[in-house]
Amino acid sequence: MRLVFFGPPGGGKGTQAQRVSKDAKAAHIATGDLLREAKAKGTPAGKKAAEYMDRGALVPDEVVNAVLRERLSQPDAKDGYLLDGYPRTVAQAASLEKLLAEMKVPPEKYVFISVPEKLIEERILLRRSCKKCGRVYNLKYNPPPKPDRCECGGELFQRPDDSAEKLRTRLDAYKRDTLPVIERLEKEGKLSVIEAGASGLDEVEALVRGALGLPLASKKK
Repeated sequence: MRLVFFGPPGGGKGTQAQRVSKDAKAAHIATGDLLREAKAKGTPAGKKAAEYMDRGALVPDEVVNAVLRERLSQPDAKDGYLLDGYPRTVAQAASLEKLLAEMKVPPEKYVFISVPEKLIEERILLRRSCKKCGRVYNLKYNPPPKPDRCECGGELFQRPDDSAEKLRTRLDAYKRDTLPVIERLEKEGKLSVIEAGASGLDEVEALVRGALGLPLASKKK
């Protein structure tokens, strides 16, 4: 399948993309990870991306598309792809559509995982990570044994990106840049909207699978 997932920061689109990509026979492609991998491998487009990344500048859309073209040409993406985190703007959506049309691999489905802003704030602002083992907790939904300690005994901390200020910046950018893309796709009848609400991961996965026509995941014993 050829899929594009949208959602607000902290909305769970990356998690759901990982959960369904195998059954969808789609290579999971998260744009941030893709750029870092291309830079590390030193691919032609990765070297161009590195010029911007090394100085903390935004990577231009044409360079992102060049990196994406390289990735979509790899064998594991032959049967399909699942884009996660791209496009984020109307301009990116237009350039991406042009690229995928040129490669003759247009998206089959666009999926938007809708999550209330209050829940996003709870997920991110109450998130804590272990300095020792890397385990991630949520003080409300998945609390650690002690407020400041992991099960392994490591100290818990809040990542800089999980601060209220950073979250507000990310949400503002999402509303300004990405919501217009989602609204356009919905008007064109191309978008499947998943109302996640406060549902658990398994419940949201079931909704996503239903929208994609995939079988329900088997329960682990």
